[in-house]
Amino acid sequence: MNLNFLKPTILILALGGAVSALQLPQLNATAQKVPADQQAAQLTAQAANLKLLKMVPAAGFDNVLADWTFLQFLQYFGDDDARAATDYALSPDFFDAALTHDPYYRYFYLFLSGSTTGYAGMPDKTVSIMEQGLKHLGPQQPADSYYIWRYKGTDELLFLGDGKAAQQSYATAADWASQSSYPGAQQTAQVSQQTAQYLASNPTSKLAQINAWASILTTALDEATQQRAVEHIRDLGGDIIVGEDGGIRIDYAQVDEQDSGS
Repeated sequence: MNLNFLKPTILILALGGAVSALQLPQLNATAQKVPADQQAAQLTAQAANLKLLKMVPAAGFDNVLADWTFLQFLQYFGDDDARAATDYALSPDFFDAALTHDPYYRYFYLFLSGSTTGYAGMPDKTVSIMEQGLKHLGPQQPADSYYIWRYKGTDELLFLGDGKAAQQSYATAADWASQSSYPGAQQTAQVSQQTAQYLASNPTSKLAQINAWASILTTALDEATQQRAVEHIRDLGGDIIVGEDGGIRIDYAQVDEQDSGS
């Protein structure tokens, strides 16, 4: 039973109101703070529930389980007080469960990277979960699946320091995008191939890193991540040019590719 009608709601949360969505308060939160021991117990129970959710037979309701898990993640992630008192360590568990039931929805992977890499500091977990999901995908299954290879390559390059693995991910993204009918796929294929070529000749390429940070800049879920991306681009020698229409482009004129010690 494919209930993809739920996906537009998630897309609105993801793109139309990402910052506010990720700051949703706990639905059952009260004014008083939860004691630390109770928070620890809640996290332990939540981790057990997510492990069970990953294994439970969906009986044809995979999309429902995946969407429900994602909404639970938004509730977890948006509880700023609880996350400040504990951490974001359960982030990968939410997406491990969600993607087990629905590995085809691209925006799950976007939130996976933003939360698990950006907030939980676990890029290795992000990449591992993406690798499992990618086993179910193909160049046209779904048509925008090539983006997931780009997300994976970005984490490998910027947060794992693995330029060789990133080169392979971007090359695959270029290959899949070139076969896709998704709007903008051919432009993405060109950019991905260019980044792969940079990394093939120089695994620490500044140009490749700038392209990766530019990707984060355009998909960031919060202003802090956007600002961090801008700072990294400028530190690497690039600059951000904002057009009259609000669009952005990167100026590479001051990039010294010979100096890879960034």
